[in-house]
Amino acid sequence: MSQHFTDPSPVYASPAREAAHWWRHAVIYQVYPRSFADSDGDGTGDLQGVRQRLPYLRDLGVDAVWLSPFYASPQADGGYDVADYRAVDPMYGTLLDADAVIRDAHALGLRIIVDLVPNHSSDQHEWFKRAVAEGPGSPLRDRYHFRTGKGEHGELPPNDWESIFGGPAWTRLPDGEWYLHLFAPEQPDLNWEHPAVADEFRSILRFWLDMGVDGFRVDVAHGLVKAEGLPDLGGGDQLKLLGNAVMPFFDQDGVHEIYRSWRLVLDEYDGDRIFVAEAWTPTVERTALYVRPDELHQAFNFQYLSAPWEAAELRRLIDSSLDAMRPVGAPATWVLSNHDVTRHATRYANPPGLGTQIRTAGDRELGLRRARAATLLMLALPGSAYLYQGEELGLPDVTDLPDEVRQDPSFFRAQGQDGFRDGCRVPIPWMRTGPSYGFGDGGSWLPQPDAWGELSVEAQTGVPDSTLEMYRRALAVRRKLPGLGAGTDVTWHDELPAGILRFDRPGFACTVNTTGTAVRIAAPGRVLLASGPVTVADGRLDLPADTTVWWAV
Repeated sequence: MSQHFTDPSPVYASPAREAAHWWRHAVIYQVYPRSFADSDGDGTGDLQGVRQRLPYLRDLGVDAVWLSPFYASPQADGGYDVADYRAVDPMYGTLLDADAVIRDAHALGLRIIVDLVPNHSSDQHEWFKRAVAEGPGSPLRDRYHFRTGKGEHGELPPNDWESIFGGPAWTRLPDGEWYLHLFAPEQPDLNWEHPAVADEFRSILRFWLDMGVDGFRVDVAHGLVKAEGLPDLGGGDQLKLLGNAVMPFFDQDGVHEIYRSWRLVLDEYDGDRIFVAEAWTPTVERTALYVRPDELHQAFNFQYLSAPWEAAELRRLIDSSLDAMRPVGAPATWVLSNHDVTRHATRYANPPGLGTQIRTAGDRELGLRRARAATLLMLALPGSAYLYQGEELGLPDVTDLPDEVRQDPSFFRAQGQDGFRDGCRVPIPWMRTGPSYGFGDGGSWLPQPDAWGELSVEAQTGVPDSTLEMYRRALAVRRKLPGLGAGTDVTWHDELPAGILRFDRPGFACTVNTTGTAVRIAAPGRVLLASGPVTVADGRLDLPADTTVWWAV
């Protein structure tokens, strides 16, 4: 018979799991506010839109909501260029709206994590504007990286560093001095050797903690401290990592003292609040340094996000991730999509080796089938899982956006990131019809595809085989089974054919077929949930290609 889900009754969460730190096994949902829900019909998502949709997130079954930046910003980089860290940009609402989101989320049993952007500010931040206006010698220039240039007249950049977004990492002002920006020119890097910078960010932390937030996602956590002396890389010989890290720029040991000081601030507050690091590092062992007991709580597992859909590599990365986190006592984290990379429903639709930024749509049916299987694999692993808005709908990247509507700053700079992040930021669909498929009463700041309505929340709700209902069931099972989320270990089975993974956890098993063909294997128990149709007969399972099954054992 075909089986998708059997309610594992009665199975209840263990007292030990409930008593553990919530974040060790949490499912955290990323909201990109500009593209989530528009309450006033201006085509841009806002905080009131987030507030109105919080019950949807509660019913989906997540534990916490991570909000991408909503601070006052010129929006040169989607809000990651902050002009005022204590103000809400009018396009998103007001501080009262932020307070209402936090309060309503808490009333619904959800926690709120906000983005913190400490590597750089906006060039419209008051510090930087004054530094420019006051000219060379201004004390405020010491809070950034201002330098004189090389060459006879200072006409050459101070070093050969390049921006992650492409082009030089230095911009020259009319007064002759240069300033460092590892991202867009509108995002000058802060100088974390200056005590005023450290003092300011401790104050910013307290401001939002006093507002009631439950934690911070730390943007570019690996980048705050630069290599001493800002040395040349030497003939452009740059060590690039996963498309978003250059070692002489990033992952310097000095960042850890900053996070120890932050942890002291966070620990002043009750409520089990957390830091989550966006730390691109060369190895999971380097990532583990960020989550030592006196530093941050979690770090994104970008090695796993970048993994191909191949059984051997997935197993290797799962083992290495768990092994790296175990000595420091931190949970592993798992993530497949976010606001900076191609959605995994599109990434898996393409041949391996194309990286996280892909412009081609690929085989969408294949991509969705693999994405659903990858999601169930991820949610079965011990640790915390991160979801990106719309992945529960199986949304693909929008790969055919006209160039004239794109807003990703890296799209407009040569030799940097591929510049197609707009494709994963298209506003999500809530309804089958309407001017923006329920996103708002008006249009949307990026155009939505014509077929968006059939992927909407309305179209998928109550449809047993839909991706949305699979996510809802998976999160419900994860809450009920003590063998999911909590813990640090998996037990692998090696007797299966190549391309097939199986691991056990207490009372639970997960089987994954990463190959392109169906296989018949022994059924280890009762089917709880499958990412696609499966048949069990006489104790044997016909496991289709690119399919994951959860078992009660």
